Amino acid sequence: MTAYSPATPSHEPVPSPFAGLRRGFGPALRRGLERVTSGALAPYQSAVLRIGLSLTWLALLLREWGHRNELYGMGSPWSWTMARQLIGTDRTLTVLMWSDSQLWFEIVYAVAIAAAVMLLLGWRTRTASLLFMTGVLALLNRNPHAGNAGEDVIHILAIYLVFTRCGQVWSLDARRSAGGRGGRDVVGIVMWVVCTAVLAPASVLGKLGTGWAVLLWCFAVAQAAWWLVCRYAPGEPRTVMEMVGNVVHAGAMLVIAVQVCLIYSASGWYKIQGSQWQDGTALYYPLHLGVYTPWPAVSHAIASSSVIILILTYGTVMVEVAFAFSIFHRRLRTVMVAIMLSMHAGIGVLLGLPFFSMAMMAADLIFLPTPVLHWAGDRVARVVPRARRGVVHPQAAREQAEPAHYRA
Repeated sequence: MTAYSPATPSHEPVPSPFAGLRRGFGPALRRGLERVTSGALAPYQSAVLRIGLSLTWLALLLREWGHRNELYGMGSPWSWTMARQLIGTDRTLTVLMWSDSQLWFEIVYAVAIAAAVMLLLGWRTRTASLLFMTGVLALLNRNPHAGNAGEDVIHILAIYLVFTRCGQVWSLDARRSAGGRGGRDVVGIVMWVVCTAVLAPASVLGKLGTGWAVLLWCFAVAQAAWWLVCRYAPGEPRTVMEMVGNVVHAGAMLVIAVQVCLIYSASGWYKIQGSQWQDGTALYYPLHLGVYTPWPAVSHAIASSSVIILILTYGTVMVEVAFAFSIFHRRLRTVMVAIMLSMHAGIGVLLGLPFFSMAMMAADLIFLPTPVLHWAGDRVARVVPRARRGVVHPQAAREQAEPAHYRA
């Protein structure tokens, strides 16, 4: 019998079972980081969201022009004193509470319209997005009982839109960058100086809450730093700031996509709990309410068919619940977006909720793939030949004009 002797220990490294996973995950992570930092992610999706939201808000403001005082002004049943007490409790932002004069209200309403036009055209997008958010919050927080779900969607997405680089394509800013127009950009400097001149006394006088004051001052300081870097340090510091801006943009786009999914998921799962949605009769009742029937003959004709009501009721619940799960498959996502656009078009026409439908359709469009948006942009450019000059690829805009980044 031979004595047992343990085997000589080997000094060769034992391969980890996760080595292959690490080798596969590393390049994918590197490619993902390069994609996020090298340029604005989903530039066409952010542009279509910018256009859709600003167009919806502009249409709403113009539609309510004759009733603006009753909705948000001194003639509103929700009085200025009541609004001030509520805002003092929840610390929301609305510049309408800075003064109770009619002149101040008219100025704020006019600035809100101007900001919507600026954002729609993509002119001075950074400044326009901040003014757009300020106008939305000023009016909707002044009277939170005057709107519906459409205003709520605009209210939320207007804040997120500030953090995106939504003027990279389909904008006057992109056209300006492609044209290589340099210079000191006096207009942009004046606009930011005026905004800062309004922000400074408002912060000193306590017109802004601490959180909003810090956020707005951070935007002002960041813009000043960006201008200084572009003008005096256009090398590595500017590249770093570009990367930081791209990362913030990508995070904002992710948050917007998650928010839209949450809207549909919450709506669908709450509907499932309702007995009228369970038995397939929920849509029958709004089609008989006068406030939701701008076309009574059409609404009553649809409501007279129990099969159509059943299909529409169950179909609404199914697509809302399934939406968040369908976005991970490219082709299925495109089909689901088409269904959602059709559904909201029907809601806007049949139920008389055009602004809610427009806001949700703008949010849905961010899930469309870039080739589809390219195709739509080409069709628009054919209809309006001059629009072609504003359809500029973001990479081409960055390569053609360095001084154009000085814009505010």
